[in-house]
Amino acid sequence: MHKEHHFTSSEIIRDIVIGMSDGLTVPFALAAGLSGAVSNNSIIVIAGLAEIAAGSIAMGLGGYLAAKSDAEHYESEKKREEREIVEIPEAEEKEIADILTDYGVDEESTKPFVEALKKNPKRWVDFMMKFELGLEKPKPKRARNSAMTIAGSYIAGGIVPLSPYIFVSDSTTALIISVIVTLMALGIFGYVKGRFISTTPFRKALQTVVTGGLAAGAAFLIAKLIS
Repeated sequence: MHKEHHFTSSEIIRDIVIGMSDGLTVPFALAAGLSGAVSNNSIIVIAGLAEIAAGSIAMGLGGYLAAKSDAEHYESEKKREEREIVEIPEAEEKEIADILTDYGVDEESTKPFVEALKKNPKRWVDFMMKFELGLEKPKPKRARNSAMTIAGSYIAGGIVPLSPYIFVSDSTTALIISVIVTLMALGIFGYVKGRFISTTPFRKALQTVVTGGLAAGAAFLIAKLIS
């Protein structure tokens, strides 16, 4: 028997992408910028860790609030649909027929489908939510999981550019290693991201590397000029 396998964890991947993108880029730019102004690795590490902590909390909280907002919007629209199938059932029946017609179903064939949905109000509402409004029911604990995934991804990404400053005493050498390691990580991350969201992973890898490199380069040059 033929079985199709589809990737269904798009929400998790989206959260990882959000957290990892900023986690790799922002601490990288910060560390590079500080390297252009100070030669004390302790200052760079402390500032970097503080930024990772603050950034992960802010990003995680943002993800939590966004997911909560999606859930509240879904519930609000669901209640409205529940009222409408009671108060204006004829209009809702026509909307079902219109949706099916858009999919190429002829008018005669839509009638038994409409009648079947009318006998099951819950399924009727679910159908309207998905096919009229394009809304999927949020998963339980989505907000919490989103916050944890984004925050964890931010921390994981942020440790990459900062780690050379922890293990190498010379700030110039640490900067060089950080640049090499982080650009490699950005390239790998961009490629993997491209595999999931597009058909051009190498282009995504290049875009990610260029973006991170420009951010770090600008921060370094500005710090050098100011100092």
